[in-house]
Formats: sequence, C-alpha cells, structure tokens
Amino acid sequence: MGKRGNGEGSIWRRKSGGWCAQYTVYTSEGRKRRTLYGKTRQEVAAKLSKALADREGGLIFDAGSLTVGEYLARWLSHSVRDTVSQKTYERYESIVRVHLSPALGRIRLKALTPDHVRGLYREKLDSGLAPRSVLHIHRTLSKALKQATDDGLIPRNVTEAVKPPQARREEMQPLSRDQVRTFLDTVKGDRMEALYVLAITAGLRHGELLALKWEDVDLEGANPTLEIRRSLSETRGRRTFVTPKSGHGRLLRLSKRAVSALRVHSKRQLEGACGRPGCGRITASYSLPRSGPP
Repeated sequence: MGKRGNGEGSIWRRKSGGWCAQYTVYTSEGRKRRTLYGKTRQEVAAKLSKALADREGGLIFDAGSLTVGEYLARWLSHSVRDTVSQKTYERYESIVRVHLSPALGRIRLKALTPDHVRGLYREKLDSGLAPRSVLHIHRTLSKALKQATDDGLIPRNVTEAVKPPQARREEMQPLSRDQVRTFLDTVKGDRMEALYVLAITAGLRHGELLALKWEDVDLEGANPTLEIRRSLSETRGRRTFVTPKSGHGRLLRLSKRAVSALRVHSKRQLEGACGRPGCGRITASYSLPRSGPP
C-alpha cells in the first residue's frame, strides 16, 4: 500500500487501476483529509510532495464547495465594504451583480479556469459591451481572485492567464480659443454663467462646481483665489459631499473674467431668495445639466 508516517500522507493503487494519495490538513473548520488522483504512482507521488510542501508553507487552498458567486458576495461584504468609498463599492457591487455572478456564479471557485473567464469576456464583447467596460469587469474579478489566493483558498489567480480587451483611448479635442470666446459670449448673462466660466478658466469638474461654497472664494485679495475642498457625489440618487482623494484640496488663482462672473452671481443671490451672498453653496439655487448617465 505504501503507507507513510503520520501526517506524511499515503499512496495506494485503486481497484480501477489508477493511483490515489491522501494527506491531512488543518483548517479553520478543523482537521480534513484531502485526496489526490493520478494514472501512475510517480504522478501521484509528485502531487503529494507538492501538497505537503504547500501545507508546510501555510498554503492549504481550502475553497471546498464554495462557488464563485458565494465567494464574490463574501468578498464584497468582508473585504470591500468600508475599505473604499461608497461610490467605488457600488461600482464593484454592480459589476458583480450584473456581469460576474450571472455568468460565473454557479462554478466552484476552485474549478474556475482561464477559459471560463475568456468566455465571459467574449460573450460581453459580442453582446455590444464596450471594451472599456469589459476591462472594468476584468479588473474587478482579478482583484477579488487575488484576495482569494492571498487567503489560501485557491492556488492561483486565473485572470493572470487571460489577456483583457484593450480599451481604446479617446483623444480629447479641447475647444480652440475662438470656440471658447464664442461660447463665453453666448452664455453671458445666463444664470449659470459663473459656473461655465469657472469650468473653462479653472478646469473644475462637475462635482467640484456643484460643491462650491462662498467660503471657498476670496474675491477681495490682490490675487483672487478659489480653494477646492470637496466634491458633490451622487450614487443611487443620494447626494453626498466627499473630500478629494489626495486628502487635501487645491488652491487656484482666478482669472479676471471668473472674478467678474462670480461677483455678478453673488449680487443675483443677494437680490434673490438666498437673502445674502454668504448663505451657502454658490450653486444652491440650481445645478448643472447632466452630460452623461446618472
């Protein structure tokens, strides 16, 4: 039979003609017996030797009957939630719910192969999903499976063997000087003129514009400035103020046109329902039109 010492595993020939080996591992759920199979004794012995070496190195690979869907749900709950921003968490959760779990959820985690992953990407591309969106799916799955390998549930991250689609970089076409001049002349007097001017002259983003407060602006100094301290983020219909990813804001010098537009806007707020220029957000009375999906 070829028995070994206690804990070293054992090898024997099966009635069907193949070979079999067993060894013991200790997991968080207690003592477990593992079985390995092969056509020859040498093949099984090699597998057993590697398994014992992995065990000694702390690599148990104990995914058991855990499915990909079950693991991804646990990954979102235990590893992602409260470790990233709410917006980032909701992006991961959406990718798992819409794309990963329906396609791969029933497969056992330990049985997932590169071919499964390639098939998923091919299916998404053929359905018309943009390469950039498929790349986001790849990155999410890769991040989750890396955690599974770090936790010793599986021996390798199968996404590392799969080449994701390349996202085509869209070259930005900034407005020319003449186009900028025409645009600003067109919006002159518009109730959102100050925001349009800030967007163009200071390069502010949509959320940064909507989060501006009068306390962020200094229009009276020798060098008028604007400090970006927060951004307005909207996820699932809920709006929240978030701090910059760097942890601190940035100070910008204002152009003469921006200063003039902000002063006019301040006067309008003073004369309107706001009651005074320092009443809160610069954009308290309106919001910018959307330029994309919510």
